[in-house]
Amino acid sequence: MTRVLQKIFIDHPQSVDETYFEHMRFAGWFASRLLLAGGAALVHAIIPCLFEKTASAMIKEMHTRLVTRD
Repeated sequence: MTRVLQKIFIDHPQSVDETYFEHMRFAGWFASRLLLAGGAALVHAIIPCLFEKTASAMIKEMHTRLVTRD
């Protein structure tokens, strides 16, 4: 049972050199940005003059944070 819990909660965060809570914080930030970018893209799809560069700027920011995190 302990191995199962470690596999579920510990192994992946350790593989990216984070604690469980550090990983939760980053993944939560990333998920919230994805939701906001998706909302901006949806509004833009309906009303093209709104949020013209919002989603792409957010995606670029997420990419930068993803590839530069230590």
